Amino acid sequence: MSTKNTDVLIVGSGIAGMQAALDIGDSGLNAVIVEKSPSIGGKMISLSKVFPTLDCASCITTPKMAASSHHPRVDIYTYTEVKEIKKVSDGFEAVIIKKPRFVIESECISCKKCEEVCPVYVKDEFEYGLGVKKAISIPFTNAIPQFPVLDESKCIRCGACARVCPKDCIDYLQKPEEINIKSKAVIISTGYEITPMDAKKEYNGTKLPNVISSLQAERLLAPHGPYGKFLRPSDGKIPDSIAYVQCAGSRDESIGIPYCSRVCCMYAIKQAMLLSGMLPLSEITIYYMDIRAFGKGYEQFYNQARAMGINFVKAKVAKITEDEEHNPILRIDRQEDGSKPQEVKHDIVVLSQGLVPSTKNFFGLELEINEYGFINQPQKTLSPAKTNIEGVFVAGVASGPKDIPDTIMEAGSAAVEVINYVKSVKVGS
Repeated sequence: MSTKNTDVLIVGSGIAGMQAALDIGDSGLNAVIVEKSPSIGGKMISLSKVFPTLDCASCITTPKMAASSHHPRVDIYTYTEVKEIKKVSDGFEAVIIKKPRFVIESECISCKKCEEVCPVYVKDEFEYGLGVKKAISIPFTNAIPQFPVLDESKCIRCGACARVCPKDCIDYLQKPEEINIKSKAVIISTGYEITPMDAKKEYNGTKLPNVISSLQAERLLAPHGPYGKFLRPSDGKIPDSIAYVQCAGSRDESIGIPYCSRVCCMYAIKQAMLLSGMLPLSEITIYYMDIRAFGKGYEQFYNQARAMGINFVKAKVAKITEDEEHNPILRIDRQEDGSKPQEVKHDIVVLSQGLVPSTKNFFGLELEINEYGFINQPQKTLSPAKTNIEGVFVAGVASGPKDIPDTIMEAGSAAVEVINYVKSVKVGS
């Protein structure tokens, strides 16, 4: 087992992890980022635009990715899982497992020839199943690092990639590598997952092809998305009628998620506004219980959406079915006019899912977590970054649902706390 010494271990390379790493590196300390995916960037790199400014998400994230990968004081381990983190007398020891890409990274020149000749197509995780990729491929266009990953479970061992590789760097026998990381402090920035499509059985999210997730909608809206346009997955039709179902994975005791995920209203409004510009003849309806526009400029953003002609219907959606042409049918109960439940038909439905923690055990650290699995912050501290363990800090959605500006702010707070902590007499004294 090889050993790497650093000042700060950062788990997760979303916008929070990258921002914290850059701030720490600029201060003169060293940081190691560990990311379980093949590329850094987190969820933000897959988004189309951000609210309420409608700035390009990729244009914000890609420079952060490049800066993190080129920073002389930041080391990055991608496609690597954290096995455990232990607190020891002089800091922390972590065991990480670098999973095999079946490519010798030190030799690879990212020419993509292996990807071009591979005969096997598999579902593309980056496109959330809407597109396909080769069994050996670079994760997405602007991935960092630009190394391919071979899907061992789908590979047919034809050897085409190995024969065409100009650097002879395809290694079918590559094994997982165990690495020991010694650090003085830890930042947990593991981010989130969205609630499962089948969390609410009545919506048939995994059964109806034209009921899609919020992240699938983001990819359809992105200029570098799977289809190049916003099309129905079932038949490639441009939808004339689009519906958003709010609180499809939040504020619902029946699925064990009673809390508000804070961002669902705003990302639905953002997507609706983008669709209004992309498909000006399409009708867009948002079915909601409450609109929660809490941040700076969010209320104006909501009012702008109403002025653009987007329909906001205060109604509970009880059930989603479909007709013989795969058009989703929503059974709704309007809340304002007291009318009887009715059925409405749309071409495509987007479920506005909530946010849940991306990990449960936090790598064996005895962190205090709340009943929903998010990291608790001690009530006696004014810092949003501190945890109950001295030397362990948190940033981003690992401590609870929040938007991108709050995530970046917390990452900066975590970086400041870590810098002060590592430079104090508490560590290495």
